[in-house]
Amino acid sequence: MISTGSGERDETVSFDDEELILVDDEDRELGHLDKARCHEGSGVLHRAFSLFVFNHQGELLLQQRAEGKRLWSRYWSNSCCSHPRRGEPMEEAIHRRLWQEVGIEAQLAFLYKFRYQAQYDSSGAEHELCWVYLGTSDEEPRPNRQEIADWRWISPARLDAELAAHPEHFTPWFKMEWARLRGEYAAQLETYTR
Repeated sequence: MISTGSGERDETVSFDDEELILVDDEDRELGHLDKARCHEGSGVLHRAFSLFVFNHQGELLLQQRAEGKRLWSRYWSNSCCSHPRRGEPMEEAIHRRLWQEVGIEAQLAFLYKFRYQAQYDSSGAEHELCWVYLGTSDEEPRPNRQEIADWRWISPARLDAELAAHPEHFTPWFKMEWARLRGEYAAQLETYTR
């Protein structure tokens, strides 16, 4: 869990006015829009990423989203999720954000991308073309408390049990991605969890 020692950080790394990349269903760039407006109403389709970081014991790093998050605050989710900014290559974005949010570095490999829309409430939603990556790190997380309320390592079997018992505790994109990792991409997942 999050320590209260020197490993914890407090840094603003997300801004409502940062410009995200608007895309079509084929992930072709259409333009740019600030983050706040990308998530209003039913959302505007934009490029995003989700990172699944495992340690060498085969456990997944989960994070609980910070209280101040506009959407799905205090929900458990995968290791790191965010967006590349205008003009930022995806390869730079994934490493930048993992460091800013979790305080670790990891070897990351692209697996697949998919489109989803998830409505949080009448005022906001996620509507993303999301790139999913798997990776490994044995570094101790140094979470940014503006982004992360809590964190833990968890085995796939324990995670499956928690998702079955309390799916309402987890973000919608994480549940979709984990289901595909356990099904369609089970062989790739096994290389990180055995």
